[in-house]
Amino acid sequence: MIDVNELRKGVTFEMDGQLYKVLDYEHNKSGRGNASIRIKARNMRSGSTIERTFNSGNRVQDVRLDYVNMQYLYNDGDFYYFMNTETFEQITVGKAILTETAGYMKENLEVKLTFYKDEVIDIELPTSVDLLVTQAETAVKGDTATGVTKRITVETGATVDVPYFVNEGDTIRVDTRTGAYVTRV
Repeated sequence: MIDVNELRKGVTFEMDGQLYKVLDYEHNKSGRGNASIRIKARNMRSGSTIERTFNSGNRVQDVRLDYVNMQYLYNDGDFYYFMNTETFEQITVGKAILTETAGYMKENLEVKLTFYKDEVIDIELPTSVDLLVTQAETAVKGDTATGVTKRITVETGATVDVPYFVNEGDTIRVDTRTGAYVTRV
């Protein structure tokens, strides 16, 4: 059991038989009485988000997680296939686990999978990935000096807002945490 004061962003815990990962944490202390801890957490199995307020001193069940470095191989539409880089064992992960991160995964990308009792519950990508631009409008002379952005499509099918000077065929670096354009490579 861990105290709710230890619930910070990224901490995974068990409550009511479900696994949750803290997305946002707020500690409020009024003049009198106990502090209140307000969290926003994502259910690791269903993907739904909850907001919950705890009184200081409450406890939740901590969980033991295992992390394994894997290499992304391919997907068949419903499932994503990964290979353990040490044992060469392959595993399959459902689409629901990947949520918004699937748009930044290309073949042979090194990722870290989080396991809870032999069940994959989360995936951690590198902080940035380099992706090829497959579809982009062409910039008109004079538009590039204003800082205006356009929406392009990358090789994985994800869409990213980029400056007008990025063209089809360019390789760009994308921050996987926010989905934002970083630089042209």
